This record gives sequence, C-alpha cells and structure tokens, in this order.
Amino acid sequence: MTRNPIQPLPAPPLRCQTWLLALLLACGSILASDLKLEAQLIWGTNEPKSPNPQHKPAEVAVAKKLSELPFKWTHYFEVNRKEFTVPQDQPRRIAMSEECEISVRQVENDQVEVILYGKGKRVGRITQKLPKGEMLVLGGNAPNYTAWFVVLQRKN
Repeated sequence: MTRNPIQPLPAPPLRCQTWLLALLLACGSILASDLKLEAQLIWGTNEPKSPNPQHKPAEVAVAKKLSELPFKWTHYFEVNRKEFTVPQDQPRRIAMSEECEISVRQVENDQVEVILYGKGKRVGRITQKLPKGEMLVLGGNAPNYTAWFVVLQRKN
C-alpha cells in the first residue's frame, strides 16, 4: 500500500509531545539562564584591626583563598558585599563602593568577563571560567601599603 504524499503524518501520542516539550524547555533554561553572583569588596592590610568599625573580618574561606595567593597581607576585611544577576545577553555594572565598580558579562557556559574600575578608570580585565564553588579575585594597590580586592563567586 502506498501513501498519498499530501496526507499528513499521524500526530505522536500526547505523552510523547509532553515529554518533548519538557525536554525543550529544560534545554532552553540551561542555555539561556541568568548567572547569579556575589561580589565582595575586600581590603588587605597587615594591621590586625580596620580603622573603619563597619569593616568586618573577611569570611574564613575568602581569607584562606587570599592567603594562599602570593599576597603579602596578613589580614583581610570585608568592605561591602553585593548579590546580583547577570543576564545571558548583556553585561551588568555593579558599584562596590564610591571608588570601585565592576562590569560582569557572561561569555559562555561557566566563563565570565570581569572589568574592574577604580576611581572611574579601567584598571583590569579578566576572562575566566567561574564554576560554582570557585572564586575569581581581582585587585589593586591602595594607600599605606594596603590593597583592595573584588572576590566574585557563583550562587547558582
């Protein structure tokens, strides 16, 4: 028996259509998801106390990460912390303080591009993978032999 080429194919069963739709939605949400991040502005010094009483000691994991890097400072204080979302298709600019800003853009998969601004001027740029559980660290010098850092972590 031959088929009439104009006759449409029979529709797949409803449960097959539902499964296919769920699979397409899951793939779409994985590919086009927003990236949830947390940025911490950290001040590095050799002084055991910050002159600003609003600064608190950096979290243990952050201080440990910074102490494992080739930095000369022995104490790290959290100046500010921000949680934010970076959409798939556009960069996001975040003010960490009056003098420090970052711009974050999703490049692909786990990779982000971060541009660091100090006093309105671009002072650094890095493109790197940022899987959940890892930290990305950028920084610069500050007065009196101190330094400041932005520590970026994924939340999703």
